[in-house]
Amino acid sequence: MKEQSLKNHARIHPPYHYVGSILMVFTLIGSIVHLIFSLKDGDGVFAAILLVTGSMGLVLTFALVRLYSLKVQDRVIRTEENFRLYRLTGKTLDPQVTIGQIIALRFANDAEFPTLYEKAINEKLLPAEIKKTVKDWRADNLRV
Repeated sequence: MKEQSLKNHARIHPPYHYVGSILMVFTLIGSIVHLIFSLKDGDGVFAAILLVTGSMGLVLTFALVRLYSLKVQDRVIRTEENFRLYRLTGKTLDPQVTIGQIIALRFANDAEFPTLYEKAINEKLLPAEIKKTVKDWRADNLRV
């Protein structure tokens, strides 16, 4: 596996992002086209409506599965970084620090984390700016 850095840290899961997403889009579009033809012919309209409704539910479920897993992971990262800050400085995370900033700070190693944390708060750095400021990248290979 290639060493993680600012340039390659984004995580893409091909079966989900490429295969699953494309299947969801085709299924929804296909069901809508089927509904249009059914309305035009006046035949099988109820089944076509059910197919569109089911496809929309499937797309919604597909999106929510990803959203929920990321939300849970964000909460875990917040807890991990809160504990790391406490372990390194004796302080807990300031409530004004955003989850985006915390997620970006996790890439800083222990030596630069406290300083970068203070800088992020005082200068209200955006997550992308925090990541660019990290000198010694600490990989997170477990992110979903």
